Parts: sequence; C-alpha cells; structure tokens
Amino acid sequence: MTTQHSLMRYGIFSDVHSNLEALEAVLAALKQERVDKYLCVGDIVGYAADPEKCLNLIKSIVSVCVAGNHDWAATGKFALAHFNPYAKKAVIQNALQLSVEDKTYLNNLPLVFKQDSLTLVHATLDEPSSFNYLLNSEQAIRSFQALESQVCFIGHTHQPKIFEFKDDCRPILLATSSIKLRKNNKYIVNVGSVGQPRDGDSRASYCVFDTDKKDICIKRIGYDIKKAQKKILDARLPEFLATRLSSGC
Repeated sequence: MTTQHSLMRYGIFSDVHSNLEALEAVLAALKQERVDKYLCVGDIVGYAADPEKCLNLIKSIVSVCVAGNHDWAATGKFALAHFNPYAKKAVIQNALQLSVEDKTYLNNLPLVFKQDSLTLVHATLDEPSSFNYLLNSEQAIRSFQALESQVCFIGHTHQPKIFEFKDDCRPILLATSSIKLRKNNKYIVNVGSVGQPRDGDSRASYCVFDTDKKDICIKRIGYDIKKAQKKILDARLPEFLATRLSSGC
C-alpha cells in the first residue's frame, strides 16, 4: 500500500490491547497536539477487556492501521501456538466479543504500509508476517536494509526506542525520546504501547511526527489504570494482565 508524500503532523500509536482508558487518554492528548492524521501500528485487541470499543474508536479516527499478531490471532489468521497462556486466553475471550464486521476489519489489515515520508509495520520490516521482536541494534539491521522511506514506525515490544542508521554502519540506539531527522540517515522508531507498556513506565505511550519540521517525539500520558484493571478482573481475564499495568512491566 503506497500513497504520495505530503507535509503532515501525524499521531502514531501501537499496542492498544483493548485498554479503552489508555486509548482515550492518548487520543485526547493527540487532539491537543493538533495532529492531521492518526496512524496505528497494530495490536488493537488482546490482553484487556474492551476490544470492541477500542476497535470502534480506532475505525472512526485512524487513517491507516497495520496488522498486529493479536489482531490476526483474533480472526484465526495467526496461530495461537505462538502465544503464552495469558495472551492466548485474552485473545480467545476478546474474539468472542467481536462482530463479524470487526473480525473482517482485523483480518484485512495489511502487514506493511509505505509512503514517501514513512513506513508502518508492527514488528520487523524484513519478515513482517513472522512478528519477530526488534529489541536491539543487531536485530534492526535487516529491517533497515528493507526500509525504502526515511522512517519506519514499529511497535510489538511495548518498549519505546529510536534507532538511527547511516551509511551502512551498525545502527545506533539513541538515548532520547525526541529527534530531528538528519537528511541522509534512516530511522526505526518504536512508539511503545498505549495499553500495556513494558519499559518500567506505566503511562501510555504515543508518538508525534511532524514531516514539515522533521521532528519525531515519543510522549507519555497517564490514565485511569485502576479502572482498566477492574475491567480486566471483572472479565475474569488472568490477574497478571491487570497487575502488570501498575508497574509498566
């Protein structure tokens, strides 16, 4: 899927995982940021208790969404054998709440979206259908080799990170959450997770990309964690999926 380049202010987020409280907080923050378009890097469903409401919100506001492994698993398109018991139970239970129309939407999500200014993929760009984790500079090399635009936005690990690549050197993991793009360099930006952060910060994560200013900034916003936790427990999902939200791990 390809579109033409235009100057835009994008709001980009990933790994909502059925956490309505976190998603609403992020969308409110992005509205204040005056973004032109909303982009989602996959995993709308899974783990938490509001898959249908999160999906409806995203369908109403997001311009482009790519497929996450939980999205495809909820439709039977990605094998549950790849999931741990907590994730598997949540996917199965989430799927029961989705309509045929919802499942069709998830099933038809593309693995990769490309345009001149950016690329979106949930996991790695070199093997998008395998949903491998991209955690370090070594694992980023093949995705950089497959990258045709200057920036690729990813999710999947639930850990916000920015990698920079220049002149076929080894990619560098930048110790920052905000950058200005350098003309001849390429970037892979993990926007972190809205609904289940795993970097020790329990606040929801999202990203703003200004293609005019060439600025990218990963930001955080607090949300009603206790309410999200209560919903998970009331839905009789694994307790661990509720308690982990407090620690952001």
